[in-house]
Amino acid sequence: MTNELKIKNKIIPFNKKIEVSGDKSLSIRWILFSSISNKKCFAKNLLISEDVLATINAIKKLGIKVHRKDSTCTIYGKGIDGYTYKKNLVINAKNSGTLARLLPGLLIDTPYPIKIIGDNSLSKRDFKRIAEPLSKFGAKFKLKNNKGLPLIINGTKNLKPIKYFEKRGSAQCKSSVIFGGLKTKGTTTIIAKKSRDHTELLCKYLRLPIKIIKKKKYDIINISKINKIKNLNYKIPSDISSSAFFIVLAVLSSNSKLLIRNVNINPSRIGIVKILRKMNIKINFKNTKAYKGEKNADIEIKSPKKIKAINCPSSLNSGAIDEFLVIFLVAAKAKGVSYFKNLSELNEKESPRLKWGAYILNQMGIKTILKKDSIKIFGNPKLKIRKKIVIKNFLKDHRVFMASVIAAYSFGGEWKINDKDSIKTSFPNFLKIINKFIK
Repeated sequence: MTNELKIKNKIIPFNKKIEVSGDKSLSIRWILFSSISNKKCFAKNLLISEDVLATINAIKKLGIKVHRKDSTCTIYGKGIDGYTYKKNLVINAKNSGTLARLLPGLLIDTPYPIKIIGDNSLSKRDFKRIAEPLSKFGAKFKLKNNKGLPLIINGTKNLKPIKYFEKRGSAQCKSSVIFGGLKTKGTTTIIAKKSRDHTELLCKYLRLPIKIIKKKKYDIINISKINKIKNLNYKIPSDISSSAFFIVLAVLSSNSKLLIRNVNINPSRIGIVKILRKMNIKINFKNTKAYKGEKNADIEIKSPKKIKAINCPSSLNSGAIDEFLVIFLVAAKAKGVSYFKNLSELNEKESPRLKWGAYILNQMGIKTILKKDSIKIFGNPKLKIRKKIVIKNFLKDHRVFMASVIAAYSFGGEWKINDKDSIKTSFPNFLKIINKFIK
């Protein structure tokens, strides 16, 4: 069976209503919080992707009982000190940066070394950024080439609270230290650049000992050791990052309208919506409701007659870091030059996404000026592609694959896109939903 996708025709105008898969960030966090709960926890609409399954397998290796049927799941938590640590334990995070960075925060008291491994793409990413702060608690870490996976954790029972400055705007690093603080007597203080706050919201909902002082550019988070965690029953809302591909498909398809049901619209995650609104795109939230500390809503999108170029404020970067590949596609159709800056974090993902974003645009015939952490995109509202385009060798980055598919169906041309199996890591139903637009 071939692992490539061929696309030859643009999508015709549409008026659709869809649902996308459960939120990956919330699915993984639900599993981790449930594993340290003192009671049985139940979830519906859990994302069933390789990243989430890797998280389930990880907690099972730590002695946590799990029962799953399709997208429903029950986890029998054993409390904050309930993990069973065995000798020679190896945990495979596969492609999940969220798992590989968050879980070590819960393992800093292991009496035996634990090795965390991942696939080739994940192994090349930066894990020194979590090893350094977690080592201040008293645990010891060994990294390949002092940066990547495999990572070996040697824990300690003599954990000490720390003070940590998170300067990158990385929710993964922040969350890892929060988990470490939950295991440590005393008060751990995190001064964190603004980033997605799912972990903090779940801590608040569960009434854990966390205090947050919000400043303009950063948050001060104080976290203390917990004794018990109540059960966390959760219906996982749809993922805004997965929804982003279809939001942009609607934006780029003339005379089209789309409604995506029950999407998590956490303010720290809707950077794409804020950016697209600045580009003259009408996006409305309908049926907004609060749910266990989060906000969910239906998202309605109408294709615009004109798209404005943007000088994108850097303050919106962290809320859209996973969506820039498709935001760049919108800029390709805008009138004028769009400028995106301070995006070095984009090259710390599964692939160097800033470079891949420029490459895809260049293949489409769009001029770009690419620098180390910025890109200028010279939009062409009348762009039509009539040539063959091949996208390959992108380190099996699922977002590069999906962004390329959206580009092909939006702009035309004859495309061959490799590694379609890459979507299994985060959004296995992507092509199934795409098929609803072409039939």
